[in-house]
Amino acid sequence: MYIIIVGAGNVGHYLAHRLFGDKHTIALVEKERAMCDLIGQELDILVVNGDGCEISTLQAAGIERADVLAAVTGSDEDNLVICQLAKEVFHIDRTVARVNDSRNEHIFNELGVDVPIDSTGILARVIEEEVSLSDFVNLVTFRKGKLALVRFDLPAESPIISKKVSEVTLPVESVLVAIVRGDSVFIPHGDTVFKPQDEIVALTRIGEESAVLQTFLPEM
Repeated sequence: MYIIIVGAGNVGHYLAHRLFGDKHTIALVEKERAMCDLIGQELDILVVNGDGCEISTLQAAGIERADVLAAVTGSDEDNLVICQLAKEVFHIDRTVARVNDSRNEHIFNELGVDVPIDSTGILARVIEEEVSLSDFVNLVTFRKGKLALVRFDLPAESPIISKKVSEVTLPVESVLVAIVRGDSVFIPHGDTVFKPQDEIVALTRIGEESAVLQTFLPEM
């Protein structure tokens, strides 16, 4: 697939590396020249220094032949405009947008963004598991009405404090997506040890949220 990624922050950077490694053709659009230079040194991909909200910039990235556009900047307004341009002007079949403020997700849905994502943790988890972008799109679309994203702080009294991820059994069809620890966000592995005040991000089926919470939180 030919995939355009707009935004070279942490999410865009990870996506570019993973999807390039999966043999997709990638173009990356970024406003900051220094970040463009860095990506250009790391990957043999087309890097366009410019504003993804401008038609000329998207054209320079080859949007006319793109299969998917992923707008993952830190601005919801920019991501929405970029996806609107991709849909309305260039008739791109699939648009994916990062939603930085979950309160804006309904706006993205109403304005036709195919896959609005209100958690960068979902993106990171998919990248870590080496799932293709097409599988990722199916996963997040399937989420609507069927899967729930659960976030909570881990209290010192939690029964899993000091345990490894591999030692904790999650409910069926649930997955640990990410851990926020201080200023860091990372993807947990089997040997990751849980610590007090970790912010846990998990994905589970609608109706199973309480089962996930019971796994991590102390009995009341």
